[in-house]
Amino acid sequence: MSTPLPVSRRDFLATTGATTAAVAWTAQSYAKIIGANDRIRTAFIGAGGMGSGHLGAIKQLKEPDNVEAVAVADCWLTRAQKGAENVGAPHAMQDYRKLLDIKEIDYVTIATPEHWHSRMTIDALDAGKAVYCEKPMTHSIPEAQEVMKKQKETGLAVQVGVQAMADDSYSSAAKAIEEGVLGQVVQAQIEYVRRYDKQGPWRDPDISDSTPQPSDLDWNAWLGKAAKIPWNPHHYHEWRCYSAYSGGICTDLFIHRITRIMKACKLTYPRRVVGMGGIWQWPDCRDLPDNFEMICEYPRGMTVYVLGTMSNRVPVDHLIRGYRGTLYFTPTGWVAKDKDGKTLASHTKTGGEDIVPHHSNLHRHLRTGEPLNCPVELGMAGVVAVNMANESWRTSKVMGWDTVNQRMVPADTLDLGHSPESSAAAG
Repeated sequence: MSTPLPVSRRDFLATTGATTAAVAWTAQSYAKIIGANDRIRTAFIGAGGMGSGHLGAIKQLKEPDNVEAVAVADCWLTRAQKGAENVGAPHAMQDYRKLLDIKEIDYVTIATPEHWHSRMTIDALDAGKAVYCEKPMTHSIPEAQEVMKKQKETGLAVQVGVQAMADDSYSSAAKAIEEGVLGQVVQAQIEYVRRYDKQGPWRDPDISDSTPQPSDLDWNAWLGKAAKIPWNPHHYHEWRCYSAYSGGICTDLFIHRITRIMKACKLTYPRRVVGMGGIWQWPDCRDLPDNFEMICEYPRGMTVYVLGTMSNRVPVDHLIRGYRGTLYFTPTGWVAKDKDGKTLASHTKTGGEDIVPHHSNLHRHLRTGEPLNCPVELGMAGVVAVNMANESWRTSKVMGWDTVNQRMVPADTLDLGHSPESSAAAG
């Protein structure tokens, strides 16, 4: 593994577009700039459930964004062929590396199980392609560090698929907090709750032990770096239940939520993280929790709580607490109120949690250098938090972030202070 790249809070703010107008010009220095009227050519790795959503987004953007689908790759060849037919792409293939050999492709969308994200992203960057990679950016922290290093080396864009970053509520909230609307921020809470029926999270009632392997599915290719096992329909169709391919609730769902708080509060890596939960309701050979929650403590002097029950959909309010007031996220934006309920500030959002504007943001970035909604630094910060939470759950330990060696370790092995960063305490 190469030397990890530390990210300072100041660098993080700049690369996520959270500071000055000069950021747009900074982005131009590393973007692959395409003329305003030039067609953008894209391709897809993975054409399953989420991949099909991306195919639909590009069909919708074909005319308004002048974008063209060139190729679709999937280890299940029939799925690749159907995807290519759906989006009007001339090429369909089983091996994604052949897709990367097509020179005219400007960027690729990666919508595969998490354990393939880093390898495919790095291969795409090495092939000279920008990347839209579904969340989480990678399966592990070291992989995220490798992706970030490669992005810096190539200067090519990496947009991480946390689609809520297309909603300007969070960048707007960051500006309000920076201006002191809430006073010193001390805590935030958010959730991702669902209620599943008998099958439990991510199980498919149509899949059984006897579900056959498709004749044109390259099972070994799908497994990739994971342990080589005989065909298992549950692992293929229900991969979010297994840690070899996913981080489950934390990486598939929490990443959507905690990234919102990260952007709004300008957070990088947590100081300490606790993950709690268990396989409480569906003991069906899954090895990831079916109910989960996490608490992250950040160096700026605040904690973030994330609830994720899959057994009850009653939510908690999405909010950020400060000494002067509380900011409540709403379906239409946000409102900040003081302790007596007086409105301090409010915002009506533009955009939303949608892959269509998230792709459009990448298109504008490629053409003009517009800052990315979710660049590699923000993707990396999310990977760190959710992986620390999962590791805490697995080991029953509080995990800490070793800032010297840029890695997670048991928190009791670090000399952690209990004062906020001086640069953030007044925010």
